[in-house]
Amino acid sequence: MTTPTPPTASPAPVKNHGRAGRDLRAAFLSAFVLIGAILASLLLWKTAFMVIVVVAVVVAIWELGRGLSAKGIDLPEEPLMLGGAVMVVVAYVFGADALVTATAVTALVTMLWLLRRGIDGYVQDASASLFTLVYVPFLGAFVALLLREGGLYGGGLENDGVRGIIVFIAVTVFSDTGGYTFGVLFGKHPMAPVISPKKSWEGFVGSVVFSVAAGIGLMVWLLEGRWWVGLLLGLIVAVMATLGDLCESVVKRDLGIKDMSQVIPGHGGLMDRLDSLLATIAPVWLLLHHLVFRA
Repeated sequence: MTTPTPPTASPAPVKNHGRAGRDLRAAFLSAFVLIGAILASLLLWKTAFMVIVVVAVVVAIWELGRGLSAKGIDLPEEPLMLGGAVMVVVAYVFGADALVTATAVTALVTMLWLLRRGIDGYVQDASASLFTLVYVPFLGAFVALLLREGGLYGGGLENDGVRGIIVFIAVTVFSDTGGYTFGVLFGKHPMAPVISPKKSWEGFVGSVVFSVAAGIGLMVWLLEGRWWVGLLLGLIVAVMATLGDLCESVVKRDLGIKDMSQVIPGHGGLMDRLDSLLATIAPVWLLLHHLVFRA
């Protein structure tokens, strides 16, 4: 009598999230929680928002270190995380000059830290460390520069720094939303198929339309600035956010990973959400600082 062969367990089916490519329910829930925390800190006591920025910088450095390890690169996380936190804090308290100094000191300390490992792989690890230093804490510290507009303390919509941060985040989110919406609905012509197959020229048009509309509206309503400054703001954000997303895609493709991590359900890694914000913050701060808050 032949013994029947037990059935082989089939692998669990992979969830199909459609053209979105992600779990939209988890993505919206995560976004709701993050936006709630950001708004609460800004409206109640804006200095508390600096805690969120510092935590984001530390997590982003950890994610980059995790991703770079796929190529055999070992980031010295201790000096980068500590130095990155210091860069954000001094930028908020003392301004742009202090940020430049803190960045230079952190870079030097990081390179000296790597000497403890010896000669082998020094140039590779040092280059990746400086890349990380500029990409994450240096660019992230411009958030602190924008927030310090209107003083170091306070909160609420009467504060220039709070209004500036809200406009910066909102216009960037509108740019990403417009690009995503137009890309899903109308995307047919890839912008950079080798780098990011899902990014299309139709999506870029959506980014421009959404960010320009948000830029003009928020500039006139919330910042009480001139409409053409809002137009300029929207165009800058659309272009820089798209370039930031493409650069992040290049990094992930080179490292052979899909997401930097899974710390944000439905979104992937923190860096997967910060790419547009990090790319836009420096020119946004420069524009708002000179054409709105110092005009």
